[in-house]
Amino acid sequence: MRSIARLSIEQPLYTWLLILALLIGGIWGLNNVGRLEDPGMPFNRALIVTSYPGATAAEVENEVTEVIEAAVQRLPHFQLLMSKSVNGRSEVTVEVEESLPLRRIPQIWDELRRRVSDAQRLLPPGASEPQVFDDFGDIYGLMFAVAAPGYSDRDIRDVARHLETSVKTVSGVAKVRIDGAPQEAIYVEIDHARLVRLGLPVDAVFASIALENQVTPSGSLHIDGRRLRIDQVTAFDSVQDISNLSIGRPGTTEILRLGDIARVSRERVEVPMDIIRHNGEPVFTLGVSVTPGRNVVEVGRAVEEELAAQQGNLPLGVRIEPIYAQHDEVAQAVSTFLRNLLLSVGTVVLTLCVFMGWRAGTVVGLVLGLSVMGTFFFMPLLDVQLQRISLGALMIAMGMLVDNGIVVAEGMVVGVRRGYTPVEAAERAVQRTKWPLLGATVIGATAFAPISLSNDNAGHFLLSLFQVIAISLLLSWVLAVTLVPMLGSRLLKTADSADEAAVYSGWFFTPYRLMLRASLTAAWRTIAVLALVTAACFWAFQFVQPGFFPTNSSPLFYIDYWLPEGTDIVTTERAVVQLEADIRDAVEVEALSAFVGRGANRFTAIMNPQQPNASYAQIVGRVPDHTQLPQVIRTLGDVLPARHAEAELRVFRAEFTPGTGMKIEARFSGPSPEVLRGLAEQALTIYAQHDLIDRSNDWRQPALTLVPAFDDVRARAAGISRQDLAQALAFASEGVPVGLYRDADKLVPIIARAPADERANAAGLADRLVWSPNQQRHIPMSQIVPSFDVQAQNTIIHRRDRVRTMTAIANPPRGHNATYTVLAVQPEIEAIPLPPGYRLEWGGELEGNEEAMESLGPGIVLAVIAMFVLTLVLFGRVKQTLIIWLTLPMIICGVVLGLVATNLPFTFPAFLGLLSLIGMLIKNCIVLVDEIDKRVAESDASIDSILAASVSRLRPVLLATGTTIAGMAPLLADAFFMEMAVCIMSGLAFATVLTLLAVPVLYRIAMRVPSTTPHA
Repeated sequence: MRSIARLSIEQPLYTWLLILALLIGGIWGLNNVGRLEDPGMPFNRALIVTSYPGATAAEVENEVTEVIEAAVQRLPHFQLLMSKSVNGRSEVTVEVEESLPLRRIPQIWDELRRRVSDAQRLLPPGASEPQVFDDFGDIYGLMFAVAAPGYSDRDIRDVARHLETSVKTVSGVAKVRIDGAPQEAIYVEIDHARLVRLGLPVDAVFASIALENQVTPSGSLHIDGRRLRIDQVTAFDSVQDISNLSIGRPGTTEILRLGDIARVSRERVEVPMDIIRHNGEPVFTLGVSVTPGRNVVEVGRAVEEELAAQQGNLPLGVRIEPIYAQHDEVAQAVSTFLRNLLLSVGTVVLTLCVFMGWRAGTVVGLVLGLSVMGTFFFMPLLDVQLQRISLGALMIAMGMLVDNGIVVAEGMVVGVRRGYTPVEAAERAVQRTKWPLLGATVIGATAFAPISLSNDNAGHFLLSLFQVIAISLLLSWVLAVTLVPMLGSRLLKTADSADEAAVYSGWFFTPYRLMLRASLTAAWRTIAVLALVTAACFWAFQFVQPGFFPTNSSPLFYIDYWLPEGTDIVTTERAVVQLEADIRDAVEVEALSAFVGRGANRFTAIMNPQQPNASYAQIVGRVPDHTQLPQVIRTLGDVLPARHAEAELRVFRAEFTPGTGMKIEARFSGPSPEVLRGLAEQALTIYAQHDLIDRSNDWRQPALTLVPAFDDVRARAAGISRQDLAQALAFASEGVPVGLYRDADKLVPIIARAPADERANAAGLADRLVWSPNQQRHIPMSQIVPSFDVQAQNTIIHRRDRVRTMTAIANPPRGHNATYTVLAVQPEIEAIPLPPGYRLEWGGELEGNEEAMESLGPGIVLAVIAMFVLTLVLFGRVKQTLIIWLTLPMIICGVVLGLVATNLPFTFPAFLGLLSLIGMLIKNCIVLVDEIDKRVAESDASIDSILAASVSRLRPVLLATGTTIAGMAPLLADAFFMEMAVCIMSGLAFATVLTLLAVPVLYRIAMRVPSTTPHA
């Protein structure tokens, strides 16, 4: 039976078909593979929002949040329940297990909706129907700001509706979201004094407006076999129609026009839900999400073309500017990758040509290029997209892809120089190495499996890392045993026969031969020195900065801006205007976008949007280059707090982290808000003693509230209920919704309220009059409300698994490591005495690190066992397997030296790099041990045999290491992969040098190879 190598040489058609398939398939795959900025992740959270107008945060917690939580806590695969109760609104976040298969999540959310629907009957009167948002994780990667200066609110809403409709027609667009468009209302400002003189109850006015424009069925008639519907006449066709509404006085025939007692106007709502600004002017945003699996670059360009086409249909002066263009970010990343790819290929081929000759270098270079093209071919077939992780995986694989080809090509080059024909040399090289290379390739890919295949968010995020590396490495093995023999047999030429000593007599091999012979002669002393060096590096690991979450390379910075709780949104906007000016004075920015009243929509996968709060604003700034961000953040962190002493603000850049982004979180749980606030204050005091920044608690400060002292006895005598009082107070302040005005497809609320001069006078509340249904007259409010008291109340109440929880949050001082800071404050925080029924938990980076390690632990153990078993099966002997695995601790040497030298922390990607080093090093060791085994079997068990085998593998091992390091170099500029690149480059370089000595020496000791007389 012909070998694989001989078959590829004698039947080259099959190999050429393989080459053609990979080339054409690679071009097709590169053009059709989906492209995203970050991998899509299943969002295992759903948000349940329930409005309860008029209720305090405590009432919302007890009457709404508790009911919803009790209903959903029994949800299948339930993991965590978090809630936030604020005045008038309940927000319950349900988190299910991360290990839940993707196909099961929609079923879980359907079950959640059913349980929430069942719980609705238990909610108090006045609570709205709970809304379940399971698309909380949608990413609006195309975010545009639309400015329409000088146009009316109605015109702006028409523009927004027009753009939303047109963009929805673009193929590949999943959702379009409009935010920040002006909200309008019909305000009916009723003269209260005149109502009193006329003896007209305000309820009668409300009822007249509501009934007049209510849609009710008018019936139908059967005429001549037809059913004719009786249409209803629209009451209000304009604001003037509302003003002309006739109102009758109770008990009389007198008719009044609404305009006689009220001013009717259509204008922007006084208290908007949110306000958005871009580069100093009010805008609304157009957010676009892309259908999963579609190429975001193509969809993004199609959206831009559609917006450009619609520009001519928009009113003059309307401008559309990008806030975030994910397709541009992705296009630039892919372009950078392709440039780095060509650079890496060129570097690798040039290196190979220098050390192996241009013929062998060209062959191995083709293996590299075809492996990459073949990977592009399989990516769309396996639904793997081009994004940050898969691009990084290709760069990681870049140096590893040539390993198999180098070994086979080296064997052919040496065989030809020793007198074999190219065909014989090819067959001999493949037969000698194909199974060790296959085993080493599988082991190398397996090293990336623990993280990428874990059933959690990190596993979903990094899944393509394992997929891409596994595809490309297996392809490289196939090409190494087919393409390299076929091309090598044609390019390599038969040379004069030379013995092995002559083949390996060059300057490249002599120093290694001398050093290795000395090491083999003094084997135990060599092992002692290597063990001492390794132990020293383990000890030095304490000087490596710990860390976990890497930063993002996007040139965006963020500012969370909090004014005191209870601040009006208009006041917050005025403060933001000054904040924008201060930012531009302090640093150079390309663009500033401000989201007042809530956080920005989720336009990247690593964002965690802030829910509505009138006292909150988020600034998103863009600088010319992401390398400027550290200095920009330092400058703003020094300047802004002094200019905005009344606010809490945090300047930061995005990180690949879940949660709030705060690195230090101490969670105190228990029943009493007062006790929780006291515990949190003690923690914040400790934070301050350690100079931590961004100190706060997630309940924030209590807000001032005006509380009427309702006299039940007098109220019952007057026939006035609490609801009557509430309506009177609402009318005197923000207004009472009394109906809807239908303007084409828009429903504009009609709000009755007191005139502006009356609403602005808080002291005048006691002087207002309240209609008494029993007495049919107005009575002074002071008769039923003797006083109004100002109280401080909690307006935010957080719960975690149905227990009140207050979190003391902070960040380390700028330039300090988060893990070291946590370790410094942890003993003091944990020394705070906790009353019975209270507990302390740690969140932030510490919790994220622990959860990730718990999730990775089983996968790492299984992967290590799998690699060990594969090594054992490959050799069929225990000693060879132990020799290889005893060298693995040496990996830490280069990792420690590299991270300490570059002052980079040991982050999650660095940990990933450490795991991948295991596979790379084992692969090199397998090739070396296998060759020693063969030499010993072919001659004798002597130092000379070990020395000859080791020297013969020097060039392939060093070339494989060098090309891997060259392939990793472009990742040094990537914020996510930087620490990983340093770990792999330094760790592999140092470990390779050590293992080239350690493996032969350990082999001699394990196999008890006798000492021989050294000779040159």
